[in-house]
Formats: sequence, C-alpha cells, structure tokens
Amino acid sequence: MLFNTPAASPYAFDVDHAHFEQEVVAASREQPILVDFWAEWCAPCHQLTPHLNRVIDELDGAVRLAKVEVDEGENMKLAGHFRLRGFPTVILFQDGKECGRFSGSRSSHQVREWLVAHLDAGCCGGAAA
Repeated sequence: MLFNTPAASPYAFDVDHAHFEQEVVAASREQPILVDFWAEWCAPCHQLTPHLNRVIDELDGAVRLAKVEVDEGENMKLAGHFRLRGFPTVILFQDGKECGRFSGSRSSHQVREWLVAHLDAGCCGGAAA
C-alpha cells in the first residue's frame, strides 16, 4: 500500500538506534524533542505524520521532531527499551528524560493541546500521560 506522505517539517529529522542517545536524549537538554516511533506499514502512523509536522511547524523550532522507523536496522531495540506496545507512539523528551507519551493517531488540535500541557508542566520525571 502506498501512502501520500506530505513534505516533512524543517524541524523534523530521522534518527536511528546508534544516534538516539546523542540526537534525542542529550539534545533534549537544550530543547524539547518529540519522538515519533512509526512503521512504514502502519496506516495510523501515516495519518499522524501531517498533524505532528503541522504542530511542530507552528512552534517554529521551539520543539524538534525525531522520527524513528522501528523496522529499520536496530531501531526495534529502541521500541523494546521504551516498552512500546503499538505504533505510532510519540514520546516527549525534556532535560534528558521522558516527560510524557501517547499512542495512536490524533488530530493537530489534540497533539497541540497534549504538547502544550506537557511543556507547561515541565518534565515530570518520566511519568506517562
């Protein structure tokens, strides 16, 4: 099945298992990083992508979006490490820690509300939303 994937946000980047610690965890000490764990075969993953890009673009670089394709290379190890139960799963990292997560597709409005609530609350020490 082919999906019509919109152009990625200029604030989005792909990351893999080998670079996750540096490009996500360490980088989240400088600015919040939203991580989208997705799979090519996953229809809800493709539905969520334009909403994530729209919200990240609206924030004009205040938050970056890391994309992890779980079926590439060693990336499934990250899914196991973070105990992901399904895709898509989105995790927010701030100050080197997980600050919240959600699974499944959401609208731009829902993503924006969730993200703003978690950014305003500050890092909650890894508690899931």
